Amino acid sequence: MSRIRMQLFALTCAVLVVTLAATSRTRAQQAATPQDTFLLTVFLKHDQSKTLDQINEQLKRQDYYKKFPPPGVEVVSWYVMMGIGQVVTLRVPAARLRDVNRAIEQSAWGAYRTEFYPTYDFKAVAEEQRRTQ
Repeated sequence: MSRIRMQLFALTCAVLVVTLAATSRTRAQQAATPQDTFLLTVFLKHDQSKTLDQINEQLKRQDYYKKFPPPGVEVVSWYVMMGIGQVVTLRVPAARLRDVNRAIEQSAWGAYRTEFYPTYDFKAVAEEQRRTQ
């Protein structure tokens, strides 16, 4: 009888783990980009006429790291792209777009040339297409 109980316990645990994993993945996909937000990729291109020390000094004077990103905006990724500068992807509530723009204008201009690209997460779609085709 004890062996049967152990097998039932192991089976119950396995079902629970699989259920939790599936639920977690579904919730993560749903929460990836809530309805009232969008992804925005910002290219912060270095002004190559300035040294890195000059750029950093200007960013400090303009309170760049205090102003960008503004409150309520989530940093999804922030990379340095050699030869370009920094590439930041933000999750922005639609009502906060102006705040992002103003933060860049007030704190990054002069140190960086900026470009903005609306972005979306294609990973789940691509994985589904790869799996079904």
